[in-house]
Amino acid sequence: MSKYLNLAATIFLPFFFLGTAIAQSESLRNTIDQEIKGAWVKEKIAIPDRSTDSVFLRRVYLDLIGMIPSYGEATAFLMDTDPKKREKLVDNLLADPRFARNQAQLWDLNLLGRNPQNIGTSRNREAFQKWLAIQFKNNEPYDRIVHKVLIASEEDSHLFYAQFNGSADDITTTVMRVFLGTQLQCAKCHDHPFDIWTQRDFYGMTSFFVRTVVVEISGSNNDKKYVVGEKSTGDVNFTISSKDAKPGAKKGGDPVKPKFLGGADLIEPELPKNFLEPKLKPKEIPPKPIFSRREKIVEWITAKENPYLARAAVNRIWAQFMGRGFVHPVDDFNPNNQPNLAELLKKMEIGFINSKFDIKWLIREIVNSSAYQVTEISPVADALPKFYERARVRPLAVEELMASLHVATGLGVESALKSVPSKDMLKYLGEPTDGQGTFQGSLSEHLFFHNGDTLRSVCQPRKGNLAENLLTSTDTWNAKIDRMFLSALSRMPTDMERDRFHSYLNPKEQELVDKKLPGQRLEEALWVLFSCSEFRFNR
Repeated sequence: MSKYLNLAATIFLPFFFLGTAIAQSESLRNTIDQEIKGAWVKEKIAIPDRSTDSVFLRRVYLDLIGMIPSYGEATAFLMDTDPKKREKLVDNLLADPRFARNQAQLWDLNLLGRNPQNIGTSRNREAFQKWLAIQFKNNEPYDRIVHKVLIASEEDSHLFYAQFNGSADDITTTVMRVFLGTQLQCAKCHDHPFDIWTQRDFYGMTSFFVRTVVVEISGSNNDKKYVVGEKSTGDVNFTISSKDAKPGAKKGGDPVKPKFLGGADLIEPELPKNFLEPKLKPKEIPPKPIFSRREKIVEWITAKENPYLARAAVNRIWAQFMGRGFVHPVDDFNPNNQPNLAELLKKMEIGFINSKFDIKWLIREIVNSSAYQVTEISPVADALPKFYERARVRPLAVEELMASLHVATGLGVESALKSVPSKDMLKYLGEPTDGQGTFQGSLSEHLFFHNGDTLRSVCQPRKGNLAENLLTSTDTWNAKIDRMFLSALSRMPTDMERDRFHSYLNPKEQELVDKKLPGQRLEEALWVLFSCSEFRFNR
């Protein structure tokens, strides 16, 4: 594959030869802290405080396993006096099965979006998420995961292509954006006005996918099943010289040869003389192509020397934990959107490649850095500060919120793992942020939290849940209030909060003007905690 990477390597890869000992000679977390602290000094930014244990606890649980800690987990961590307890917690969470599940949900959204078309029933998506979870559970190298998604030869790995309904243009645009951090779609209609990419580049990449076909086959329980195949013939015909030219296999224009982005044309053998594509019956899978263009582009994308793959992955994973990428938005590397802290990005790329694309290693180094563990309190007005002088404060995704409610109300981790957001939750909370740090709570969201029955119902005493356990417990009210706060917010209440909750939950006789029963008061107190902004966000 190296012959296809020469031009791109000349443009983008000189820093790969700065040295390969960075990851071995010093831990990446120290490199992260040195580079960011250096930026703080240069920009005259006051060094932020470290986050409290309770804030770190909630943050890292949500980021790594997609739900808040249970009462027992929170209590154990906050009482632990080991100075290395944060590092130990990170290791434990990375080894937890919930880590793989959470990564699968995140990457499912990266690859398919919230509401993809053409993918059949929700069970198809559940199967795809389970397939992804296996990859993360086994700590498959990132380049291998990308290879598996794009080759789509394993059962349940086919859904990525199914969403495009046969559009090679859409496949190309999404592959470039998600895996290579490059926005190529503007070059579909004209040479990109602000980037180096031309229409020839776009259709050269599209030609790798134009022969890809997705066949829908019958599955069990009326589910749709898909198989991804490839024909031996088919080209993108395009007359680049005409300003009105459009792609179309049946209309005029010259076939565009496959061309690696920033590199050479693909060299492919001639088809046998008089070759005809076999006629297929409905739902029949094409035979293996004589020559696979898709295999060649996947080899190129996942090659160690590829100038885009590791860079885009590091930037996306960094943004996942730090709020914004070195390049922001994460999928828009271009000459006019230069990376912030470019030297750190280069060093992290090198480390990621030297680790053989080990995702867990990269995440472990990021969340163990002082930069990740800074306080969320800052006078900085920017929602996503460029130099990371304040930790990211973000709303919980709907999946995180649902799972966290199950944990907080005492239903347990197993219940949380089986939880599925309701249609109302997806409707009102499905897109809590646009990825740009511009979240604004809507009126519908406010009404869902404060006037809807969904959230109120989990606060009602039921067999085995938190409310029932508190009602039947012989603990003091102060102890009960502490448990409520640790269960919901992963922290102890302040003195003022404890006093106010105590006076409401255990009022004096002369103050019982509303005649509410203890169960009703407890239900309302829990509702306050679960509907407050502190529960809605990751702090």
